Amino acid sequence: MTLLLSDGKVCIRCAVEKPRAEYYAHPKMTDGLLGACKACVKEGMRIRRRTNPKVQEYDRARGHRLRPGYVKERRLKFPEMAKAHEAVAYAVRTGRLKKEPCLFCEATENIHGHHRDYEKPLDVVWLCAKCHTRLHSAFPETAAHEPKP
Repeated sequence: MTLLLSDGKVCIRCAVEKPRAEYYAHPKMTDGLLGACKACVKEGMRIRRRTNPKVQEYDRARGHRLRPGYVKERRLKFPEMAKAHEAVAYAVRTGRLKKEPCLFCEATENIHGHHRDYEKPLDVVWLCAKCHTRLHSAFPETAAHEPKP
């Protein structure tokens, strides 16, 4: 049972009292608000997106990365990433680098070069697209363009 307080509500997931503005509206709930706070709902959805294959397939089908300007914006936001990707592509085309099977599952199709550090553009680990996505989903800190703590 959700405990109602004068100016707030206790989240059913994190058990922290928060202002009513921190909850999504839900017309079928007795108080008109969802039982879990917005932060807990978002965390649950983030985990579901990373672990549920049906949700992942839906996201891929939406093609959010295919919208006009996405690639250009990303290249401008992360220029070191773009340069490293270009260097790997050029090295593969010229034979300087050779794609290897996926490090985890040994697949040989749809292989990506994963950079641990964009300052070393030709130092890559070869992963299939599925394992590459799983790596970044399970360990977001492995994204080389993210600031290191």
